[in-house]
Order: sequence, then structure tokens, then C-alpha cells
Amino acid sequence: MKVLDIDDILGAPARLAIIATAAGGERWTFTELRAETGLADGNLHVQTRKLTSAGYLAREQERRGNRTVTCFELTEKGRQAFQNHIRRLSRALSGDGRFTRGDFSDKRGPGRDKSQVW
Repeated sequence: MKVLDIDDILGAPARLAIIATAAGGERWTFTELRAETGLADGNLHVQTRKLTSAGYLAREQERRGNRTVTCFELTEKGRQAFQNHIRRLSRALSGDGRFTRGDFSDKRGPGRDKSQVW
């Protein structure tokens, strides 16, 4: 797997957690997403903004009584990106990726201390 095979947007753990949470198809309020992902308010705000800018999440304001609530829902583009991301990871796990075990072998020879980087 090459670095370019990884979706830049979904490569960040916080954004991946948000997308995985929203993948069930329900609408999530900001408060619900915060509780489910364990992200702090500021981090969740930044990450949902990046996901909406990329077109992966739809963001809507709803009136509930006297207050406005922000809701998020996975878009079709986000669903496709998430499915592609999972497909690439699954391919890598199954051995159908473009790399082999030899790509990661130690080139210094047998019996060498692998903790030494020089």
C-alpha cells in the first residue's frame, strides 16, 4: 500500500471515528457525536468542518424548542470514501495489496541488533 492509497481526509483517527460513527445512516447531533467519539468540543468542531468541506458530511441547523442544534449526516460521497478506505485496508490485510513481507525485512543481515538505526 502506498501513502497515496490512503485518503488524506480519512487518514486522521478523529475524522475516521466521526465517519465510522455516521456510517450507520442516522443523523447525529454535535452532542451525540462528541459522546460517541470521545472528542473534545474544539477538536470535534475542527474535524467536522474539514469533513463537511470535503463533502463527506452534511451539516444542518435544526430548531428544537428555543435552541438551535447542529446535526450531521454522512453524504453519498462520504459513504463511498469510507467504503473505499475499508476496501483498501481489507485488501492489505488479505495480502492482496501491492506490498510483500520482504518490503519490510531488515536489510542489515541476520543476528544484527534491530534496535540500532545507524
